[in-house]
Amino acid sequence: MHLPNNMEEENTSGYSPALPLAELREAAERIRTEVQRVLIGQDAVIDQLIIALLSDGHVLIEGMPGVAKTLAAKLLARTVATGFSRIQFTPDLMPSDVIGTSIFDPRTNAFIFKQGPIFSNIVLVDEINRAPAKTQSALFEVMEERQVTVDGVTHPAGVPFMIVATQNPIEHEGTYRLPEAQLDRFLFKIDMGHPSVEEEEQLLLRAQEGLHRLEVDQIKPVITPEELVRLRALVFQVKCDAKLVRYIAEISHATRNDGTLMLGASPRASLAVQRAAKAVAAVQGRDFTIPEDIQQVLPAVLRHRILLTPEREMEGLRPDEAIAQIIAKVPVPR
Repeated sequence: MHLPNNMEEENTSGYSPALPLAELREAAERIRTEVQRVLIGQDAVIDQLIIALLSDGHVLIEGMPGVAKTLAAKLLARTVATGFSRIQFTPDLMPSDVIGTSIFDPRTNAFIFKQGPIFSNIVLVDEINRAPAKTQSALFEVMEERQVTVDGVTHPAGVPFMIVATQNPIEHEGTYRLPEAQLDRFLFKIDMGHPSVEEEEQLLLRAQEGLHRLEVDQIKPVITPEELVRLRALVFQVKCDAKLVRYIAEISHATRNDGTLMLGASPRASLAVQRAAKAVAAVQGRDFTIPEDIQQVLPAVLRHRILLTPEREMEGLRPDEAIAQIIAKVPVPR
């Protein structure tokens, strides 16, 4: 997914959207510019993080060691004037280390709930696949329902609330496969690749000049939580024509009836496609979605939600290739 330069499209037809999208486009551009002060290259990754932020969705970033997965998440969090916490997942991490625990207060002679690091606004879960299923289960409720239930008492999560998780695709020692039910709660799975030769050269030049240690703390917040809530409401109001709604449903249905897949997309995935496509349209200055918006977000929405059959996996078929094949089979509404 890569949005046009300046996060918008030139309007040559004189089209004027019914929604006030200028503020949204300007906010997206401010976030993008601020993140790019530190993060060299990875423009497509930055764009996807912004779309997820505007779509009120969680993100899983997967990439090789050293490609700045954690840095990207921290930079995004810094651009929003809200709370941030980081949880380093390890094999010995317990659910109470994530959500908190009840402790006895001798002054009141009662138990009180001490909140864990999940009670923040943007939460970085680093190396999420290093914790076992028991700890992963601590994220299920809060990712979907934005609340945590402890000892029968429900505690609401922060507003806004977004989890940005990272994982390494090649290191399997001491890791655990994430449950499908948990993967389905991530709006996007972002594949973060290596920089180009030119981008890596720029990185080396910056390091040689002593600029590679630019502190994340120097990144300034450029959007408030109140602004973010208002912009998300604008995204929700973007129109998705009935034909495009049908198009999304047909693609999801096709994944469930494709011979190359053991597991297809869920209805939650269809909702994610629609929500993310609306955000793409809004950032590009349109108050309506088009098929290209849907096609643009499909790989990031579906790649972690589908499972290839063992035969096709052994043949070397990749999830993105299977998604492309399915998209090609479904007629595009015009």
